[in-house]
Amino acid sequence: MTPPYAMTITELARRIRSGSLSPVAAVEACLARIEQVEPLVHAWVHVDSSRALDTARLLEAEARRGVFRGALHGVPVGLKDIFDGAGMVTTSGAGAFAHRRPETDARAVAALRAAGAVIIGKTTTTEFAYRDPTVTRNPWNLEHTPGGSSSGSAAAVAARMVPLALGSQTIGSTLRPAAYCGIVGLKATHGLISTAGVTPLAWSLDHVGIFARCVDDAALALTVLTAPATAVGSAAPGGAPRLGIPRTLFADTADAAVTDHLDVTAAAFARAGASVDEVTVPPSTVALHDAGQLVLRVEAAAYHAEQFAAHAAAYRPGIRGLVEAGLSVPAVDYVGAQRTRARFREDMGPIFDRFDALLMPVAPAPAPRGLETTGDPVLCAPWSYGGFPAISLPSGLATGGLPLAIQLITGAHAEARLLDVARWCEARLHFDAAPPP
Repeated sequence: MTPPYAMTITELARRIRSGSLSPVAAVEACLARIEQVEPLVHAWVHVDSSRALDTARLLEAEARRGVFRGALHGVPVGLKDIFDGAGMVTTSGAGAFAHRRPETDARAVAALRAAGAVIIGKTTTTEFAYRDPTVTRNPWNLEHTPGGSSSGSAAAVAARMVPLALGSQTIGSTLRPAAYCGIVGLKATHGLISTAGVTPLAWSLDHVGIFARCVDDAALALTVLTAPATAVGSAAPGGAPRLGIPRTLFADTADAAVTDHLDVTAAAFARAGASVDEVTVPPSTVALHDAGQLVLRVEAAAYHAEQFAAHAAAYRPGIRGLVEAGLSVPAVDYVGAQRTRARFREDMGPIFDRFDALLMPVAPAPAPRGLETTGDPVLCAPWSYGGFPAISLPSGLATGGLPLAIQLITGAHAEARLLDVARWCEARLHFDAAPPP
């Protein structure tokens, strides 16, 4: 039988509700798995074993009485260490000057707890969710990065330490590490999941991210995090979708192996009944990258200004450079950048009306070797700058054994459609590989 730590959220929740698995057994299995693989992967900042087990015992007693708090009753979850958890230190991946011990949960964390989730602990993040890498390693190959900034959340789910973890995405910090680690990464429309109680990088770009091992699990988590606001599509894959490939967004960036893999995957989807066509992105896309980067610099500087004035020397080089650059940007340039983003969102509307989803790679290449970089977020950037929902699906393995992935994108507030398309694609990808034990 599949051990509890390797079960999907859906399976864990079903077994706990039926009485064939207790919340305590689920948590103990995940804690034992963490003890086994964490010395290699380094995904965690803090594992709150004692509190997790206390919570699991309470949930087990409730389950015996037929009381279930919600869809995640007894399911172990990890939190990227920019999410506030009551009584737990939030480090934001930075030095002691930035640490805080909140008395309340981030709104997303509160939603998880209300649904019965058991918070196992905090996972690693790059400093203030920007570029400076963590010590976390990719479970598929310990010599490679797991991506970032949500490094620990992706690695923990991929390594079967927890079945669900929260991360964030400002540019590519959920989908890219999900792709590198061979799991599902989902970000909803900007603002749909509250970021209250989450250390910001750039307010108008930050999204809460979901890491899971299948589309249904990601959909279930989205339901919990947004209820009652969001429909998440059908429980079974829908009809064959209309897919558009925005090739100009990756033709000059993605390596040949990634491009070839996308073409082979798209051809397989077409044989299965999907409509697959090339799509031309609007002219406003040309100025989007510079606009998004400017917004990122300014908003990061605005958040950090006071703390940076007192602790600049304690900031790591990447985030320090970002804040310094943002402090000198004229307000008129910031307003212009936001207008560019708004124009892009408007221009994409007719394209999303024509297709059920856009299809493209998540990253230009598989996870890079070494821990000096977290990889390139450029292929996720347009959809973060536009605030559109997007999902990363594991779709194969590269020659060296590292995961490959596809990215699906829909228009704003079309999460139900995105998840239906994702289920359809997932059912035809047949990806069931896992990292080494």
